[in-house]
Amino acid sequence: MSISIDHDRCMGAGQCALTAPGVFTQDEDGYGALVPGHDEDDPMVREAARACPVRAITVAGP
Repeated sequence: MSISIDHDRCMGAGQCALTAPGVFTQDEDGYGALVPGHDEDDPMVREAARACPVRAITVAGP
């Protein structure tokens, strides 16, 4: 599975980090970021993408 965050679109709502904290965090500016060494197979990844109010997260693959 491939996970990407469109940093131009992200507004820092933090829904991704709240929904899948093992995969997403917020950077020093408050914007979405991936946790180093994250588990791409975390079952909450797709839910976190759906929770993003500006649809800044893309999940591709199985």
